[in-house]
Amino acid sequence: MSIVELIRLAKANNDFGVLSAGIPYMKTLNIEVHEADGILTVELRADRIHTGNPWLPALHGGVIGGLLETAAIVQLAHDQDTDNLPKPINVTVDYLRSGRIATTWARAQVTKQGRRVANVQASCWQEDPDKPIASLFGHFLLG
Repeated sequence: MSIVELIRLAKANNDFGVLSAGIPYMKTLNIEVHEADGILTVELRADRIHTGNPWLPALHGGVIGGLLETAAIVQLAHDQDTDNLPKPINVTVDYLRSGRIATTWARAQVTKQGRRVANVQASCWQEDPDKPIASLFGHFLLG
């Protein structure tokens, strides 16, 4: 199934969880999408393969950045009218504290959307959404 067909299916069924099984990157990292009351939450079920610093142990920064970027892209795909995935133009990730090898959640919010470019903020946390381990600010090209 193509990505366009996958996005259409997700929108038709109002179930963006289908992206988790259909996008190889999300499947490989064990990232799932959940929706409750119109709010999308992206979940990373962390495992030893996600380890960046084995002495702490802590999640690899690339895994955290990938989770945040995925949350932003999924939120934009959910919010926009087209069936294409947005493409990152510029993404900045601020690492606020070490992430343990534990389940990590992320949410994104579109802060400004034009015809061609959207700005998105996202954050991820492990136990308390008020204590994020990292945040993202990004510009995305809309499809």
